[in-house]
Order: sequence, then C-alpha cells, then structure tokens
Amino acid sequence: MKITGIETYLMQVGARPSHASEAKGIYADFRGSRNWLFVKVLTDEGIYGVGECSGWPRVIETAVKDYAGLLIGEDPADIDRLWGKLFIGSMGHGVLGTVGAGALTGIEMALWDIKGKALGQPVWNLLGGRFRDRIPVYGHAKTPAQAKALLGAGYKAMKVSFTGAVELSKVAAVRETVGPDIDIMVDAHGPSWATPQDAIQIGRELEAFDPLFYEDPIAPENLDAFQRVRDNVGVPLAAGERLSTIWGLRPLIERDLVDVVQPDTGRAGGITQMRKIAAMAEAHYITMAPHSGSLGPVAEFAALHVMATIPNALMLERMEFDWPGRNTVISAPPVLEGGALVLPTTPGLGVDIVPDEIAKHPSVRNVSILPDDDGWAYESGTTGEAVYFQTRLQRRLKLRRGS
Repeated sequence: MKITGIETYLMQVGARPSHASEAKGIYADFRGSRNWLFVKVLTDEGIYGVGECSGWPRVIETAVKDYAGLLIGEDPADIDRLWGKLFIGSMGHGVLGTVGAGALTGIEMALWDIKGKALGQPVWNLLGGRFRDRIPVYGHAKTPAQAKALLGAGYKAMKVSFTGAVELSKVAAVRETVGPDIDIMVDAHGPSWATPQDAIQIGRELEAFDPLFYEDPIAPENLDAFQRVRDNVGVPLAAGERLSTIWGLRPLIERDLVDVVQPDTGRAGGITQMRKIAAMAEAHYITMAPHSGSLGPVAEFAALHVMATIPNALMLERMEFDWPGRNTVISAPPVLEGGALVLPTTPGLGVDIVPDEIAKHPSVRNVSILPDDDGWAYESGTTGEAVYFQTRLQRRLKLRRGS
C-alpha cells in the first residue's frame, strides 16, 4: 500500500460575521467562533484515513500541504518513521511549535486510521488493548442552570472556566448546585493572566470548594513562577494544553509541577506522542485529562482510543453544548452513557467526515478577538491595552468575591 495524496477540509464553526460587518472589516459579532481542520490521507488500495489538526487551523492547512510531498509514495504502515521524516523535514524552520505539531497530529492520526482499517481492528487494539471501554468526561458550567443541564445529561464532573480573573462567586454557586459528590474544576486561563501572587491567593480561596484541579493558574512560559504557585496552593494543579510533543510537556512532568497533564489531542503531535506523554506522566504518578475545548469531533474519537489504552487516564474534556452542527460533519457521534463516552469498536478510529457538510461552512478567519471590557478579563477600561498579564487593582474586592 502506498500513499497517493492528502486532502484538507477547513471549516468555520459557530458564529459568522454579518455581511455588513464583514464588508467593513469589523468582527465584533464573531466572538466564540473557531476553525476545524480535517485531513484525509489517500492510498492506492482505496483505503483512506481521517485526522484532525488544531493549533491554528488556517495556518496549519498550509503546513499539511507542504508536508504532503514527503509522504507521496510512502507506505502508510510506517507511522513512526513517517512522523520522524516530517518532524526532521521541518526542523530547518526552527523548533516545532503547535502549528507544526498540529499538522503532524492530523496526518499521524489519519495513518493510524488507515492501519486500523487495513487490519480490521480499532486503533485502541493496535496500541496494546484497552484498560476500559468507557471514558469519563466532564463538561463546562459557569452558572447553576448550566450545571443542572450537565447533571441532567449524566455528567459527574464539570469545569468552571474564566477568561481573566476567577469569579469565586460563580465557583461557589456551581458547587452549591451540584453538591459535594460531583467533581468540579476551575480553569483560570487568560488573557489577561494572573500574576503568580494573585494566582496563589485565588488558589487558596478555591481550597474551600475542593476542586479536582485548578487549571492554568498563570501563563505557561514561566515554570519557576508556576513552581511558586505549586508550593503555596493546597489544590491539585493542571496544565499543558498549549504545549506540544514530549519535549514541550517534559518540564511540567519532570519537575512535578502538575497533578494532571492536559495535552491537546489535535496539536500534541499525534496519537503516539499522546501515549508517550502519558507514559512520562505515569512515572511521576500524574494523571492525564486531554484538552478538547476547541477541538472538533474527529480528534475526540482519537482521544477515546488513547484514553482507553493508558493506565493513568483521568477524564476527557467535552463540549457538551457545542455548536449545533458538530455531529453533522461526521458519520456518527460518540455515544454518551452515564457521564462517559463509549469506546468505538469498529476498525480504525471509528469515525468518518462528511465533506459536503463541511463545505457549507467555509473558513473566514481564525484569530481571537479581545474579550468584552467587563472588568474581569481585563481591568475595567484597559481591554484595548491588550496586555498579556495583569495585576488586579481592586484585589480584595475581586479575589475574595464570593468567598
């Protein structure tokens, strides 16, 4: 079997700009939108594989097309060798980031899909077999109503996420709604990011709500500052979604900075990289809960195969109330039962894309828009400054609100 080509399918998910605003170059009504990029690797035997790339999809599409020339004529069964060929082929452009790793991820995912189909086996069976056939998932809730909706859908865990400062009153309201037996998590990802001292104070306030983990308390670049938070907060920490490959995640794991590592299944580097990251984490008694906040449905299937085959799987993030068209662009959605997704048993990844549906949603843009000036993401009146991190000026009022 030989690879004969690679096709890309880029689409816009969620809100789209109005014709008037688009004509003026204004995208204020475009918040909450994102892009999904799917790939299809073709072979001369008619078997093809599908994958998904994340990180910066509109840019990654160009990277995938550039990689294609290195794959035509190759045997798709040589997954690790081909990954190395692509990885080394791009090294002249600098150290691989999430764009390059995102391209590698989608291609490698599709190669695993091909191998599974060719051998008549689900990918998880080719990875050493399963520990479990149900993968626990958690959803997102910032209000009591959202929390109740997740409980009604069978979820046993949910995350309260914030852009900018953590609103402790919202965490308290969700905890009160779900009671003591449901796990809650708190995601503090920026912008603007908290300073280490503010993150420490927030973490200490969160101890009262007994969170399963406190995610991305500060910006990911300064590991010494992360260590300060680690040493001064009595709740488990989680991070890793903005990093790629075993080399990107290595410092978080080897310095024991986190209790939960969160590689993104669409940009970590591929299924094999995800399992290597899990193995590194296992040696440090760290569990894994892959990021899935911006991913589409193909990468979600890939995550199920990974999570089924590792001993230190915690749970998988899921966008339960995502864009309504999510399930229309794939052959069939995964099955949710009792707060867990059922492991697929069909050959390959167990999912296919629907190109005609994808084509109905052409990509327009993929760069984030600054949040509204609500006094939480940024200090009131400072949103236009677009700073990366920011000390809260009314610290006592904001950090202790709801405690």
